[in-house]
Amino acid sequence: MRSTGVVIDPRFLLHDTGHGHPERPQRIATLLEWLADASLDCVPVAARLASGDEIALVHDGAYVADVERTQTREHFAFDPDTPTCPQSYATARLAAGGFLALLDEIVADRIDNGFAFVRPPGPNAERDRAMGFCLFTNVAIGAAYLRRRHGVGRVLIVDWDLHHGNGTQHMFERDPEVLFVSTHQYPFYPGTGALDESGRGDGEGFTVNLPLPAGSGDAVFLDAFERVIMPIAHRFAPEFVLISAGFDAHVRDPLGDLRVSAAGFAAMARSLLDVAAEHSGGRCAAILEGGYDLTAIRDSSAAVLAEFSGAGAGSAPPSVAAPVIDEIAKRQRRYWRL
Repeated sequence: MRSTGVVIDPRFLLHDTGHGHPERPQRIATLLEWLADASLDCVPVAARLASGDEIALVHDGAYVADVERTQTREHFAFDPDTPTCPQSYATARLAAGGFLALLDEIVADRIDNGFAFVRPPGPNAERDRAMGFCLFTNVAIGAAYLRRRHGVGRVLIVDWDLHHGNGTQHMFERDPEVLFVSTHQYPFYPGTGALDESGRGDGEGFTVNLPLPAGSGDAVFLDAFERVIMPIAHRFAPEFVLISAGFDAHVRDPLGDLRVSAAGFAAMARSLLDVAAEHSGGRCAAILEGGYDLTAIRDSSAAVLAEFSGAGAGSAPPSVAAPVIDEIAKRQRRYWRL
């Protein structure tokens, strides 16, 4: 069995997005209730507030100050999708800092891997702009922190959220030491993540987008992992593996039209844990991103966490060779030997 850390905190409930908003406090309340009842052999990791300097590893300082000023506004919206309340800035700092605390524990070898159950999510936030429910790009802050604070070299980020992680991509698209891989429904919000977005300058080839059509489910995702993501990840040989674990690609989710099951997410996690075991001493951390059906987020979180702790079922849904993956693999052969 592996030693797995878990970050979760009732303070994540304080970010009030307003009545009817999909990214609501109940997402964390459901997970708090599940974790209280579950007989899981996991190590609690206390969340902390990320500092302004830590957030500014990837975000513009003036933008961080803009988010900080929302503490004095009863209600403020950066865009129609991204509202705040007076507690939102502190909650966003806690989300980023909770992930950093988890990474510290893994680097110190006090745990093998872990999952940070936080909100608000992060991948759509740009360097100087909130968008898509996201204030700070938590996984990007984590990758930059690993490199700056802990001297980690190559970092793999895999984002399996329903929506393309535009913010994460843009922060590292010129960096050959960070391999960003995204599976996402396309065309869809936020409009980025096309097949020909492959990075810029020295980072060309180190952005791998897998835009998938509506209706894609376990079979297509697992084919993508088998034929594209895993060969590239092994060739990259990361020193740390990070997962933007959005569960809005689940078949039950109300915001999109992908059809992944909890078992599908578990199989994807197992593949990435294998990459971590081979190349990075098992160092792997996941952070909660999207996911707006409460049953789906609970079941998917449970399935992935079981894989992290070594208590997973070990079986996977079947994969089926998909024409869309043929085209993606063909494109990636320009950069990687598949």
